[in-house]
Amino acid sequence: MRILHLGKFYPPERGGIESYTRALCEWTAAQGDAVAALVHQAPGTRHTSREVLDGVEVRRVACIGSLLYTPLSPTLPLELSRTLREFDPDLLHLHLPNPSCLAVLMSARARRRPWIVHWHAEVPADAPSWRLRTAYGVYRPFEQVLLKRASAIVTTSQPYLDASPALAPWRAKTRVIPLGVPDVAPPSKRADLWPDGAGIRVLAVGRLSHYKGFEVLVDALANAPHARVLLVGEGECDESLRARAAMRGVASRIRFAGGLDDATLLAAYASADAFALPSLNRGEAFGMVLLEAMRARLPIVASAIPGSGVGEVVAEGETGLLVKPGDADALADALKKLDDAGLRTRLGDAGRARFERQFTLERSATSWLALYRELTA
Repeated sequence: MRILHLGKFYPPERGGIESYTRALCEWTAAQGDAVAALVHQAPGTRHTSREVLDGVEVRRVACIGSLLYTPLSPTLPLELSRTLREFDPDLLHLHLPNPSCLAVLMSARARRRPWIVHWHAEVPADAPSWRLRTAYGVYRPFEQVLLKRASAIVTTSQPYLDASPALAPWRAKTRVIPLGVPDVAPPSKRADLWPDGAGIRVLAVGRLSHYKGFEVLVDALANAPHARVLLVGEGECDESLRARAAMRGVASRIRFAGGLDDATLLAAYASADAFALPSLNRGEAFGMVLLEAMRARLPIVASAIPGSGVGEVVAEGETGLLVKPGDADALADALKKLDDAGLRTRLGDAGRARFERQFTLERSATSWLALYRELTA
């Protein structure tokens, strides 16, 4: 079988969708199938490239920039046509949100093949940017055509499917396949990554965007004096978060690490006492980083976002503590509870067991492979 993935980016570009796409592609290629990914270069990279990475043919299309989180690649339809002709896939796996995937609607070659829409996330109705909400209103009718034409749709959790207005007309052909991450050997620890001082080491990982809610974590630190935070990620809110930390008097207890290489990030997970994901809305559809935290046996504090998969991943009181989105006091109280080493151990051990039962890459990828076989039989 020959499988072509269409997505925004592919590692080394960072992101939960990107890391899962790579893991799924590599796992499927290791089963003996031919796998390719057509993605964008980093914005501003004005040439197209091809390479084979761990058995996966990765084609990166020139990208002149980005607008509202959307890469701008005028040559993508041409590259799609060329890839369909040269790679000749049996099936297309489309990773949304990504307006570039609309190019399949204009391709006769693409329409002759089955395709799956992988519904990672959508623009929430309460997205703070009016520009984003307006642009999505223009894009949505075309997205609906894409969903109508898809042979199958896959989302990552039942709560996300239940709350999605965009998927409501297509529930009959929508399935749930949770994400998964590969297991790894425990790396060496790096406690030096955190600010100096006493208290629990809290790790937070994600793009520094508004919907991730890191400003709430900064505010919570003011009322959780025995916590120190390592914040890993880059994004448009970097400067405002640093200013907020200074204003709240917690700058000495939070380190803005920017992007870390894979080995250092794994060491950070191994060295942390707890993990925090304070996201604000359904822009956080699932939270791949939660799986990485559970894999590392970390207790989790996360937002109980209605209609998100976060509450499906984190079992309240069993593997972590769920708090109201945007509530810095509740987040601070949860961090204080994790001063209890016994509670941290209990939650972390349960999280590791839950990861092994439900969220390994093999479990997730096996479900995908079965769907691929079904649609190409």
